[in-house]
Amino acid sequence: MPVSAEPVPEPPVVPRPAVRSAARAADDSFDDTASSFDHQPPFRPRRNMAKLWTIAGVSFAVVVAVLIALATWLGLPRWLPTAHATFGAGNPDLVLAFPSERQDRRTLPNGTEYFGASGTVTNVGKQPQEVPPILIVLRDAKDKVVYTWDVTPPREMLKPGQSVTINEAVTDVPKSAKVAEIGWKPE
Repeated sequence: MPVSAEPVPEPPVVPRPAVRSAARAADDSFDDTASSFDHQPPFRPRRNMAKLWTIAGVSFAVVVAVLIALATWLGLPRWLPTAHATFGAGNPDLVLAFPSERQDRRTLPNGTEYFGASGTVTNVGKQPQEVPPILIVLRDAKDKVVYTWDVTPPREMLKPGQSVTINEAVTDVPKSAKVAEIGWKPE
């Protein structure tokens, strides 16, 4: 059989239509230049809610522990509506004597309210005692504190059996003040 020298024609190239999935066909933002072989996670990872709640719980516990430590160390702030001692704990060897007949409340001729208090502090102990500051509190008819002031004693130390007289006066006290209480200033 003779071999023919006639060239065999190549089959014609038929362009294939681009095949797109239904999901890609619906998505108008499909990028034809992106390679389908690029690495991308198949989905966005879910948040681990147990981990997030644990972090939130631990953070809350740390904040509460710090607040409790601060309140224990520094004490509660005065603006909190809790019961606070008006007066400090006194020394049992120091006796305050401010009788009500030596307290004076009146209105001066110019209309200014005046309050004066007089009393003594006595050391009844057997050791010299340091005299802390004194607090005078004026309350209204509803037992609400309307005015306070501190009194520094004229002597810092009292020997056994020694007394010191304190005379204090203040003007511009509220007209609603009805009762005076006297005690040691809290520390």
